[in-house]
Amino acid sequence: MLPWKRVLRPLTALLLTAAVALVPAATAHADSAPSSGWNDYSCKPSAAHPRPVVLVHGTLGNSVDNWLGLAPYLEHRGYCVFSLDYGQLSGVLFFHGLGPIDKSAEQLQVFVDKVLTATGATKADLVGHSQGGMMPRYYLKFLGGAGKVNALVGIAPNNHGTTLSGLTNLLPYFPGAEDLLSTATPGLADQVAGSAFMAKLNAGGDTVAGVHYTVIATQYDEVVTPYRTAFLSGSDVHNVLLQDLCPLDLSEHVAIGLIDRIAFHEVTNALDPAHATRTTCASVFS
Repeated sequence: MLPWKRVLRPLTALLLTAAVALVPAATAHADSAPSSGWNDYSCKPSAAHPRPVVLVHGTLGNSVDNWLGLAPYLEHRGYCVFSLDYGQLSGVLFFHGLGPIDKSAEQLQVFVDKVLTATGATKADLVGHSQGGMMPRYYLKFLGGAGKVNALVGIAPNNHGTTLSGLTNLLPYFPGAEDLLSTATPGLADQVAGSAFMAKLNAGGDTVAGVHYTVIATQYDEVVTPYRTAFLSGSDVHNVLLQDLCPLDLSEHVAIGLIDRIAFHEVTNALDPAHATRTTCASVFS
């Protein structure tokens, strides 16, 4: 490769990463707080987008901060958008998704029913980041959610447990650490590779009939490791690696859910596959 090309490639990647960060930043201000279409229970789905979209935040996230990029992105495209808080621990403000995941799924069940009643829709679409892309699978599989959900789109979801780059393998070497983790933050303990929760969730197959599944992962994920454990197996599954869409996209676990418009474009493709358009590096400007 010529020397100038060796310089141009990382420079282009840097500029693209800056664009990913800066373009949504223009919308992530006070005016982007929940408004018409985002947690507005008077919003009625249109013929073009007949299902409400429920956004499910990740571990340590909440219903606002996790969605300052994606919620306005979808709202401006005509979707009725809703988001919930779940997995709250007593005395812990703002940082949610730490409670037992099966109980969090029950909170999602109640919230989806509330949204369907308000909007008059028969089914919703779910979009979740990290734990929020995985926890709904419990709702679908064990709480009757499959009859009320058309699609689940997971952005860097922890579908098969994480090793945190091998750090979880060290837990047995610290007496009491696993018990402390389970007691203090069960939502974290449930997500460790090999946990009883993960075994139950994935027993008998990753998916349930009648739901369309999409997973959007990044090879730079430092939380869901190895990153390919995010992917699902099943007959109605579309697994997407972000870097296959745009090799220059450097988003890691947090950025892919919070600010990455390339990932957001692929979310809209999953929500409306009949009108999907190709996702490329240029999608950052869409």
